Amino acid sequence: MTFAAAAPLPARTPTVPSKLPHVGTTIFTVMSQLAAEHGAVNLGQGFPDFHCDPALVDAVTQAMQAGHNQYPLMTGVPALRQAVAAKIEALHGRTYDANAEITITAGATQAILTAILATVQPGDEVIVLEPCYDSYVPNIELAGGKVVRVPLTPGTFRPDFGKIAAAITPRTRLLIINTPHNPSATIWTAQDMRTLEELLAPTDVLLISDEVYEHMVFDGAEHQSAARFAGLAARAFIVSSFGKTFHVTGWKVGTVAAPASLTAEFRKVHQFNVFTVNTPVQYGL
Repeated sequence: MTFAAAAPLPARTPTVPSKLPHVGTTIFTVMSQLAAEHGAVNLGQGFPDFHCDPALVDAVTQAMQAGHNQYPLMTGVPALRQAVAAKIEALHGRTYDANAEITITAGATQAILTAILATVQPGDEVIVLEPCYDSYVPNIELAGGKVVRVPLTPGTFRPDFGKIAAAITPRTRLLIINTPHNPSATIWTAQDMRTLEELLAPTDVLLISDEVYEHMVFDGAEHQSAARFAGLAARAFIVSSFGKTFHVTGWKVGTVAAPASLTAEFRKVHQFNVFTVNTPVQYGL
């Protein structure tokens, strides 16, 4: 069978309706590029201007040489999950089951997105306290949720619990808090956390507690993790970051601690989101 020569068909890329029509390039990408172009100090992103501890690099290298180069468990390397659970218990007095309640993630940003996708149904409301990390709002929109913005107190950036209470409705699924706070560095006090615990007690509102700067606390202040408060821990995804803690942001490894029932839903999404996380880095950490 032969075919007559024909004029080439025009190449056309179909248009795609944007799922995030109001979102452009993240400000962190823009800031970092401008800082590099102008030789400026980059205060826009959470990484330092010094190298990480060489022992970390050696530990990851040794893990590679020992053959830890294939997929780990979807939930994360057991030894690392056990270490995370032990750290939380030592610092905050809360016991988590490393097998059922601790998950290793591809950084804290993935952890936050996965927690939102696992819990927010289309039309659910999610309260964010502004100013906030720039991934929160797009993540909520990707899940089909409605963003409810509550401003922090001007000047002090402390939570206004009256405004938070007024924002809670029967449609509220989730509240996101961040302490120590990005970008203001405000730290929630124990009284703040107790007030939030009392406020949420009669509700079914879930909590994402973004605690990636937990170990960067100075001037005698003390980080108050949601893990310290039973009423918060029972409804919270507590998000931490090895990248921030060990100054290795490019390794993109985070962790989520949550009750077993919440972790089960989190892992349903996690397994089809990234499935698992860099094996030798987990062993090195």
